[in-house]
Amino acid sequence: MQAPGMEAVMRFAKITFRVAAIWGALVITPLYFMFDLISRNDPPPITHPGFFYGFVGLALAWQIAFFFIAGDPVRYRPLMIPSMFEKFSFVAAVVILVLQARMHRSDLLFAGTDFLLGVLFVVAYFKTPPRFS
Repeated sequence: MQAPGMEAVMRFAKITFRVAAIWGALVITPLYFMFDLISRNDPPPITHPGFFYGFVGLALAWQIAFFFIAGDPVRYRPLMIPSMFEKFSFVAAVVILVLQARMHRSDLLFAGTDFLLGVLFVVAYFKTPPRFS
């Protein structure tokens, strides 16, 4: 039997990670087909396709992890920690690169979305009880 309010806590974590997974999959998957477009529209051209496709694959793998977390937040609570790092490391990189004029200010929109998701991940982590409590 769950403690009162536990259902709401689990619902928050499940929705947070499910939304993050869906959003990420929708934003990241098209990158597999945009290599040449990005090189043309945002010079200089990408010169290391392995890094580019490696990033896309790794980012997409995290969306799958978010689906796992959404399915059972208590069981996968430890994965919330690297999930936060995944979000905040991207935010930090984009902010620094924008400040160095190496990325467009418009890229801050995606960083802002990841920042919000990262904050929600932190909240979900602290609201979700450890597996064996």
